[in-house]
Amino acid sequence: MDRQALQQRDGRDNGRPEADPLDSYLRGLSSAIDRLARDQVWAVVDVLLQACRDGRRIYLVGNGGSASTASHIANDLNKQASVDGHAMFRAIALTDNVPLITAWANDEDYGMVFSRQLDNHLEPGDVLVAISTSGRSVNVIRALELARARGARTVGFTGADGGDMLPLLDCCVLVPSDDIGHQEAVHLALDHAITMALRARIAGEA
Repeated sequence: MDRQALQQRDGRDNGRPEADPLDSYLRGLSSAIDRLARDQVWAVVDVLLQACRDGRRIYLVGNGGSASTASHIANDLNKQASVDGHAMFRAIALTDNVPLITAWANDEDYGMVFSRQLDNHLEPGDVLVAISTSGRSVNVIRALELARARGARTVGFTGADGGDMLPLLDCCVLVPSDDIGHQEAVHLALDHAITMALRARIAGEA
C-alpha cells in the first residue's frame, strides 16, 4: 500500500494531524463518564426529587458554559422531568435574567450577581444547584454561602477536586477529569441522565 493510501485509510489526508484530536477528546470523555461515581449522581436525584415533593424551588447558577448548562437543566426539570398527574418541578436558572445580572454587576460587583438574586427569593428547604468546573467562581461561592445561611440544600457539579465549593455542598458530582471540555460535557450529560432518572422515579410512584 502506497503512502497516499495509508494516509487516506488512517484519516490523515487533507491536512489532518497524525495525532487524532477528535479521538483523543472522545476517549477522554468516555473515560470520565465511565469513572463517574454513580452514587454521587443518585444523591442529586434524591435531593431534587424531595424538593419537588415538598413544593420547594430549585435555583441554578453558573458562569460561561456552566451558565448555559444551568439554563438547560432548568428547562429540562420544568418540562422533561414532568409526569402527568404529578407535581411539577419549580426550577429557576438565575443565569437567564441578563438585565438583572448586568445591573448588579454594574452597580455593585459581579461576584454578587447570583447571591443578590437569591436574597430576594430563597427560603429554607429550597435547593441551590451550583455548576463550576473550577469550583472557585466567586459569585457561585457567595450564592452557596447564602444558601447555607438560609437553610437551603446545596448541590454541586464541578471538576476533579471540587475547589472551594466542596465544603459548602450537601452533595456533589465530581467529574474525574482535569479537562474543562470533559467536565462541561459530562455536566450536560448528567442533566439528561438525571432528568430521565427523575421521570422514572416519579412514574414508578403512580
